[in-house]
Amino acid sequence: MSNIQKLEPIYSGKAKTIYTTNDSGKYISEFRDSLTAFNGDKKSEAPKKGYYNAQISRKIFEMLEENGVETHYKGMASGADMIVDIVEIIKIEVIIRNIAAGSITKRYPMPAGKVFDKPIVVFDYKNDDYQDPMMNEDIAFALGIATYEEMAYLKEAALKINSILVPYFDKNGYLLPDLKLEFGRANGKILLADEISCDTCRIWDKVTKESFDKDIFRFGDGDLTKAYEAVARKLVPEIF
Repeated sequence: MSNIQKLEPIYSGKAKTIYTTNDSGKYISEFRDSLTAFNGDKKSEAPKKGYYNAQISRKIFEMLEENGVETHYKGMASGADMIVDIVEIIKIEVIIRNIAAGSITKRYPMPAGKVFDKPIVVFDYKNDDYQDPMMNEDIAFALGIATYEEMAYLKEAALKINSILVPYFDKNGYLLPDLKLEFGRANGKILLADEISCDTCRIWDKVTKESFDKDIFRFGDGDLTKAYEAVARKLVPEIF
């Protein structure tokens, strides 16, 4: 994919900038060192954070593709620049919870650290103006975001991805309490999109339960770059 060239920026989100390329069917997603939390109210920068997230996402996308999950990933243009298929992002965050942590412990009588008998799948409306509220199939359909069939597929795909990632992280010494997935439409298919990284997953040490994810930034508890580097050393040792 070395012939893919980055051209004009067309969108800049909280942690990535999307660029057009010399291929009409491809974008480049640049992973930045930017950090945000609490719907963008807290912001900062962390050296090499974008690079580590890009490389972790690359490795996970490649591994998922090998296991039959179709993604928008098409290669790397550079260390932090990912080549992706152009997709129409479905404005739904699909959250899979394996262990109680974060907001679910505040909204429901679930103690932090509770291991669920089966994964919980939650749909959130991807819209900062409404603070990403939880939604169900009827709301998604009423808003014209997704059909009932698409919602069923998102849940099925998310559970499949989770079933692959939980043992993958386990063998590398980590628990996966929860993860956020995004999907997009392209050529009549729904593809896994966005990223899977320390920004979009909770990642805990299996023994100590220490966080190696964005909670470090959320709660000001440690060196985020060192934590992301530690995960990268386990998942993508070839980059060191």
